[in-house]
Amino acid sequence: MKTILITGCSSGFGYMAAKYLAEKGHHVIASMRNVNGKNAGPAGELLEFGSKNKLKLEVLDLDVTSDESVKAAAEKLPGVDVLINNAGYGYGGAVEAFAPGSVLAQLDLNIVGTVRAAQMVLPGMRAKKSGLIIQVSSVAGRGAFPGWAVYNASKWGLEGLSEGMRYELAPLGIDVAIVEPGPFETKFLENMVPAGQEEIAEVYGHVNEFNMNFVSNVKSLFADENAPTDPMLIVKIFEDLIDAEPGSRPLRTIGGLDFGMQKINDVTEPVRKEILAGMGLSE
Repeated sequence: MKTILITGCSSGFGYMAAKYLAEKGHHVIASMRNVNGKNAGPAGELLEFGSKNKLKLEVLDLDVTSDESVKAAAEKLPGVDVLINNAGYGYGGAVEAFAPGSVLAQLDLNIVGTVRAAQMVLPGMRAKKSGLIIQVSSVAGRGAFPGWAVYNASKWGLEGLSEGMRYELAPLGIDVAIVEPGPFETKFLENMVPAGQEEIAEVYGHVNEFNMNFVSNVKSLFADENAPTDPMLIVKIFEDLIDAEPGSRPLRTIGGLDFGMQKINDVTEPVRKEILAGMGLSE
């Protein structure tokens, strides 16, 4: 049994993973912001599920964009064996139509938020000389699309951050693994934050048209029983990484619709290892 902290458990992968991993016998700390407000519903559902099934499943109020919230949550945490950095959302629209503050908010949540969460658990992991951090990226962290550039920037940044952390933490007995989901029916697309400057956004009709067609095509795949769009695919990847032998976990794992991005991983992985070897490094 491992103690697992998951961020962003109000819905989607986080919510499903919290229930599934608790059922598997792990001690799960499902975190989300506003547990007594906006997210009181899912927080209560998780607590009820845990109580009904006599599971070690608890809920923690945590906003990874707030230093104060992270500090308060850290004081309540037991030793954590696994951190799943899942909290995040996306901004969609042409770059010119975003105010700089919105771009910063996207980067703060999807990149800096994972650093805040990691810094909560790393002292304990270093003391034990073991641990696993799973960074939830996206196939949008391996390619870019019109209307997704701000989101792409956050996930490309997370990829670089996570790969660098992997090299820093491996000698300390701590693994870092990146999971790259494709689109799933988790309300992610519906919850994307649009660009705020509408007059500018209207100029980019081609971008809006691409996104409308893209979302429509993806949603049609959700109805295809043969398409890899079951969110449990990602939860099972989490489980496989948790159960894997320390030091053997892959750096990147794609799950779901990959739009050809798996080929990028297949081509670049040998090159990455060759570059490491050339620098006198190994994993």
